Amino acid sequence: MPPSDPAAPDPQPVRVLLVEDDDLMRRSFTVALERYGYRMKAVADGLTGLELFRDERFDLLILDVMLPGLDGIGLCRRVRETSLVPVLMMSARGDGLDVVAGLEAGADDYVVKPVDTYVLVARIRSLLRRATYAPAAGPGRTTDDGEPTSEGRLLVFGDLTIDTGGLEVCVSGSPVALTPTELKLLLEFAAHPGIVLERHTLLRNVWEYGWDGDSRVVDLCVQRLRGKLGRDRIETVRGFGYKLRR
Repeated sequence: MPPSDPAAPDPQPVRVLLVEDDDLMRRSFTVALERYGYRMKAVADGLTGLELFRDERFDLLILDVMLPGLDGIGLCRRVRETSLVPVLMMSARGDGLDVVAGLEAGADDYVVKPVDTYVLVARIRSLLRRATYAPAAGPGRTTDDGEPTSEGRLLVFGDLTIDTGGLEVCVSGSPVALTPTELKLLLEFAAHPGIVLERHTLLRNVWEYGWDGDSRVVDLCVQRLRGKLGRDRIETVRGFGYKLRR
């Protein structure tokens, strides 16, 4: 069941870069998103999109997979070399290598064209909420030795430390750069250490899918987290889901 139509535009102007080579789709997406208050820049090829991204500040990128010059997957990789800006991929096919390659390149989510405007806006707002995510850090949080922290904000799991107030993650004392989606996924695991979280639970709590979603976004994001935190930090429980090792 699709989400309800967000009746009012977002209160703060959000700058969105759309890279889509189909003229009709590029115009229709631009008009539709501008109706919701987004400040749009739209270009038709990956190299122009990369140049524009480097010259201007954007809050979110929407990249088609199939682009001339530099495709959306290559563009996403180039963006991830310097930026953690939320990235939404668009694919004309949702059942193959496009989805996996896009998520492996660092995209936060994807939609399959043709996509309903309501769904597209809901996905955008979910991404933006993750980018500004600020979890409550109430009293009672402790280190893995059972000692309370001074502000109740530092979580420690072996060599992994998570400052839930400053939203900083370190491994063996070295900071780790996480995308907003990766960070929110890690915080979800950290809030339930040692507990198996099913994929549909993670889709609901992290990606905010209120309907059936593709569990590949979970699997690929976990894979990226493992690459940054260590292969053994997040354990797969076959047939159920994942858990963060204490």
